[in-house]
Amino acid sequence: MKKLKALAAELGAVILKPYYPVSGLFRIARDSDGLQLDFMSAIDGIRSFEGLRNRAMHVQFGEAAIHVAALADIIKSKRVAGRPRDLAVLATLEKALEESAGH
Repeated sequence: MKKLKALAAELGAVILKPYYPVSGLFRIARDSDGLQLDFMSAIDGIRSFEGLRNRAMHVQFGEAAIHVAALADIIKSKRVAGRPRDLAVLATLEKALEESAGH
């Protein structure tokens, strides 16, 4: 929480818990430009953040390097979560995964 507070302060944003108390999601939001960053304390279908991080892609974002979850992990999580909004995008994500494997 200390790191999230420092990040929010640096961005001129606030920390929200939009699904309290049923979710461990924290959202950093900034009204001036609509910025939203979501931080999750648990991810459906994912055993450990360490494993997720090991499979992630490293992407340069401005001067910072960030980890982006592998598409296969995103698909697994959405399938396990089973929420209608997650299931609605599975076909599109699976097609993107198949296409990326063919290249």
